[in-house]
Order: sequence, then C-alpha cells, then structure tokens
Amino acid sequence: MPQGFNIGPLTIRYYALLIILGAVAGAWLASRQAKKYGHDPEIVLDLLPWLLIGGIIGARLWHVFTPSASNIAAGVTTENYLKNPIEILKMWKGGLGIPGGVIGGALALWLYTKAKKLNFMQWADFIAPGLLIGQAIGRWGNFVNQEVYGKPSDLPWAITIDPPYRISGFEHVSKYHPLFLYESLLALIGAGILLLIDKKWHKKLFKGDLLWLYLIYYPTVRFFLEFLRLDPSPVNNINVNQTSMMIVGILAAIVLILRHTVWAEKLKAREEAEELMIEAETEDEVAEEDESSEESNNVEDEDLHSEAPEEEPEDENVTAHLAADENLEEAEELELENNEWIADERPEGIQEEVDEHLAEVDEDEPVVADEDAPDLDEEEKL
Repeated sequence: MPQGFNIGPLTIRYYALLIILGAVAGAWLASRQAKKYGHDPEIVLDLLPWLLIGGIIGARLWHVFTPSASNIAAGVTTENYLKNPIEILKMWKGGLGIPGGVIGGALALWLYTKAKKLNFMQWADFIAPGLLIGQAIGRWGNFVNQEVYGKPSDLPWAITIDPPYRISGFEHVSKYHPLFLYESLLALIGAGILLLIDKKWHKKLFKGDLLWLYLIYYPTVRFFLEFLRLDPSPVNNINVNQTSMMIVGILAAIVLILRHTVWAEKLKAREEAEELMIEAETEDEVAEEDESSEESNNVEDEDLHSEAPEEEPEDENVTAHLAADENLEEAEELELENNEWIADERPEGIQEEVDEHLAEVDEDEPVVADEDAPDLDEEEKL
C-alpha cells in the first residue's frame, strides 16, 4: 500500500495529510461551538497552530518514552532515541501517542488562554468534541502505515497486513482486527454523545464538564481496546497505555461527580460572578466605544466648521448700487399706487363734466392744430 506521493523532490505522506485534515475538521467544529455560545470563532484559528505544535510534540514524546513491544524488539527504544535525537524528528515513520498528544494540546491551550485572559475550561469544552473528530480521522493514518492493528481475526471486516509490517511471531498470519477502525468509529460516537449532552443539558453543566466527560469516555474506550492490541507498550512489564487510561478515566469520573455534588454551589457562585464580571466589562467597552464615537463626531464637526469658506465682504460700491436700485423700484411702485388711488378718488361731479364735454366733440370733425402750438417732432428733436 502506498504511503504517500511525490511532488518533485518533496514527499507528501498520507499520514501527515490525515492528521492535518483531522485537525482542521476538529477546529471547524470547535469554532461552531464557540460561535454558538457567543464567543469569537476566529480565536480557534489563532489557537489551532499552537494546539498542533503542542499536540504533536506531546504525542511524539509519549511514543519516545513508551515504545511498543515490537519497537523494543527492533531496537527502537527510549535509550536509542536519546542517543540519536534526530530519530525523534522522523515522525513520518509513525510513532505518535494520543495520550501524549492530549497532554501537549491541553498544556498549549492553558498557556494560550492564560496569555489571552480566556477561560481555560470554557474553551476546553468547545474543543473536546472536535478533538474526538480529529482523532477519528487521524486514526486512518495508522491504516495507511499498517500499524495499530489488533489480534489475528477471521471476521469479515478483518484487514490484511503486508508481511513487512507484521509483528515478530505472526509472520504467517495475514488477517487482523482493524483496531484503528474500532477506535475511529468509537471516537465519532463519542463526539456525537458530547454534542448531544451539550445540547440537552447545557444549562445544568458547568464550564469544563465536557472536558471531564471526554476524559472519562476516551480513556474507557482505549482501556478496553488495549485487550485486543497485539503490540502494547510495556513499561516494567505493565501496559502503560492501558494503565494510564484506567487511572485517568477513574479520576475524571470522581472529579465530575464532585463537581455536581460537593463543589456544585461553589462552582455555581463562581460562574455567576464571572458572568456578572463579563457583563460589566462588556458594558464598559460599549460605553467607551460610544464616547469615542461621540468624540470622533465632534472632531469631524469641528473640521467641517474650520473648513467652511469664510464669506467675502461685498464691495461697497456694489452694495450702494443695489440699495439705490431697490429704492428706485420702491419709489416707482409707490407712485403707481398713488396714481391709481387719485383716479379712484376723483369726485363724481368732475367726472360727469368731463364726459359731457367729450360728448360734445364731433368725432367726424377734423382736429385743427393750433398754429402757435409747437411742433412735437421738433420738440422731441430739441
């Protein structure tokens, strides 16, 4: 089975691509959870590189300090890694432990939330379902590398392992339990369970409950799957993976019970105080934004007033001419009004005499101009 492809001199491993794909899918779900409860989903994108770095370092160190039995038989031991540190960097050969990855990612999340003044438990709740999604996808990298398989099996869904990847003593056995597939499916179911619990009983949950539920569910799954694993990780003849998962699962269950019994009132009071503090900070931020917006508006108004062009003083001569024209128009209007008033107020007796005199004039009789009268045309010429 091919484990990757080449682009020029660069080799792209399917194992690495699947881990990245799982991380992106988990981050997408975490961002949705954050947005659902009124938090900035962009924080997940900012946080993702740190989680990847912390998770990969932790997962690799877990493998280095808890090598499997087959690795030990092949001479790949903790001592060998410490003598040849460059081998620690060769992650494309496989060898990432999920328990160490969870520890490294949790440490990165704690440092990030502390630096950004965020609630660690709150963001751990957002990430927990997405973490299971990432694990479910990433486990298929074990299928590509033909690792993390179970005991020999004749079941219809048993997988074939090529001879170079078979554990010593099982060279002639070809079919095995697809342990990676079991864990992948159970991780998907776990993500669904956490999301369902969050949806149905969110008001009854405290911040961090989904994290503790994860620490109960996944260790329980790993504890039972280790019984099928053909290649455990022994430390002093103890399966360190199975033992550590049992301890973590039990402790997480105890903590979750205490959180909803003995510590319930204290946690409730703390979360109410945090909510009041957040509301007060939000109100202060809104008030500051309003003040800043008012100040900016005032500054803009001042700029507009300062930029407004000053009225130029009118020319005194032009003003005088305009005033004279206005006075002339008023005089003409007054004279016209006076003439009309005089005509209207003329006595009736005088008007009758004028009419009688005009009636005596013969319309057909030509009018003879007085010789002594001046010529109008000449008077106009003068």
